[in-house]
Amino acid sequence: MNTWLIIVLGGLLTFGMRLSFIYFFGRVEIPAAVRRSLRFVPAAVLSALILPELLLPLGRVDFSPGNHRWLAGLIAILVAWRTRNTLLTILAGMVALLVLQLAFK
Repeated sequence: MNTWLIIVLGGLLTFGMRLSFIYFFGRVEIPAAVRRSLRFVPAAVLSALILPELLLPLGRVDFSPGNHRWLAGLIAILVAWRTRNTLLTILAGMVALLVLQLAFK
């Protein structure tokens, strides 16, 4: 019963937070400077989530060839730069990581 209560409360809190932003931003005029800067939030959050995983596999910065995540990330960056296709970028990064991990086990 506690598990279901936690799940329901978590869902309600998440819904409430999202609804509050929709309600708030629907009634308040957002300054143009804030609106322009909000465009960069997704890229900043994505970078903050991904870069530590790529560069700090053992809790320290590792740019060595033994860091398969870093190499797969570089391959994904190259694919993103050349194709501008999100799905292809994700697939290329995942396949590169799998191949590197299997090849250099």
